[in-house]
Amino acid sequence: MRFCGTKKRLRSAVKRVSNHTQIVLSVDPEAVYDWNDDEVADRWLRVFPGAMAQATSEEHRQRVRMGLLSTPDRLKEVRERLGSLSWFMRSLNEPIARMANQEDNCSGRFWEGRFKCQALLEPQAVVSAMAYVDLNPARARMADTLEESDLTSIKSRLESRTSGLGKNSGLTRKRLKPVAGLDAEALLDTTESSYIELVQWTGEQFHPMKRGKLISRSDLGGRQPEVLLKLSNHSDRWIRQVRGTESKYYRAIGSAEALMAKAAELGQRWMQGVFGERAWMILRSQAK
Repeated sequence: MRFCGTKKRLRSAVKRVSNHTQIVLSVDPEAVYDWNDDEVADRWLRVFPGAMAQATSEEHRQRVRMGLLSTPDRLKEVRERLGSLSWFMRSLNEPIARMANQEDNCSGRFWEGRFKCQALLEPQAVVSAMAYVDLNPARARMADTLEESDLTSIKSRLESRTSGLGKNSGLTRKRLKPVAGLDAEALLDTTESSYIELVQWTGEQFHPMKRGKLISRSDLGGRQPEVLLKLSNHSDRWIRQVRGTESKYYRAIGSAEALMAKAAELGQRWMQGVFGERAWMILRSQAK
């Protein structure tokens, strides 16, 4: 699992709150090698139709498809791109940059730099990163409630819950829709309703004078969500992990144990995000 984000250069004070994208996604770069050539071609042309977009007949579309299938080097290249996180982020960000340049009637560099990406080492880290992304409009002071948090998955979940379909499907018991490619079991059997409650409660814990504070909801009554017990052994630890998603972690996000295990896998003795005394305890136990 990965948490990715990228920022653009600020062109005017008016745009200072709409300056970045954030996304939590599951990446398996090896999966593309299990696809046959036909599947690779079909997947690529659905996303990047190229000449197929101008095709006026089925015969023309098949010619475009066969042109890709009959070029091994090109097919190898697109197979690798379909499994590449870098190519995904390029494909996401480039159209945004082009549209913004067109709106501003200018040219040149739009994004501040290459995207930042962090590995999510545990189910708890996945959920905390999702909550961090969903609370982004509140941190930017663009919204005081989840219902006002435009362009987030939490708003879509809330709209689904209040729609007729959501009411009939028993959303309180419906499992949290997983990140694309991630088994729902990995999200600790969290339901859609309990996740919404968790994000709301997390936003309410921020200090009133700090960015990110949500207006309290009376139906929660200030109580901790039950799902929090599955995610963290202490509420302060959970809040610290959500708040520090981008500031306290660097290459990976997770518990001290998971971060130290990842550091060992990479041939390191340390990884940013491991907190003081807990890290020394792990190091001492490893030395025994």
